[in-house]
Amino acid sequence: MASSPGPSTPILPASSALLTPSTFTTTTTTTSGPFQNFDFPPYTLFPPFYTLQPNLTTRARQLDLWSTLVTSYHAHHHLFRLNLSTPPPDLFTSPTKARSLSPTNIRVLLDHLASTGKVEWIPAATKGEESHAVWVWWRSAGEWADEVYGWVDGTGQKGSVLTVYELLEEEEGAVSGRNWVGMEDAMFRKVLGVLVKRGKAQVFGEADGGGVKFF
Repeated sequence: MASSPGPSTPILPASSALLTPSTFTTTTTTTSGPFQNFDFPPYTLFPPFYTLQPNLTTRARQLDLWSTLVTSYHAHHHLFRLNLSTPPPDLFTSPTKARSLSPTNIRVLLDHLASTGKVEWIPAATKGEESHAVWVWWRSAGEWADEVYGWVDGTGQKGSVLTVYELLEEEEGAVSGRNWVGMEDAMFRKVLGVLVKRGKAQVFGEADGGGVKFF
């Protein structure tokens, strides 16, 4: 039987609201500053949430809650990238500013998210170096592919050749206001790769000027 943690170890009790479905309701605690109007779930007010728990069952539940929080936060703010060096100022700190998830534990969390496909580590610029940023897949690449192809079909673009730049253009472009706008080129190409595998697209070239033909 596992030994009990010492008095200094915060515990997430199994009976706590932290571990029940009701924790997914919103609270009146909202962000301020550049990232506003995100309703943080009640469990973010519980200090032990910001320390990874030693009990494996409790930790698994805790990581699942963090996964939901990270993806919901990025979807709400329409963000696709998370940098360890400059994470969103409010995401890993409690609303009361009393506790924060440590950089080491943030990496553990992101490794967990990567194992479930919710994030993807971006290769470091120098081969062999540790990555310090992830793409956040708050929708899967397959779901994004469905959305892109739905737009292609709905706007009569089948048979057309569009540039990757056009498909990502934010300012007054044909795709202005589409949910995938704001993705980095390399991330978006993974979405296009899904369409290629489905036989619904062909990609030409590697740079922003590269083209995509849809079938």
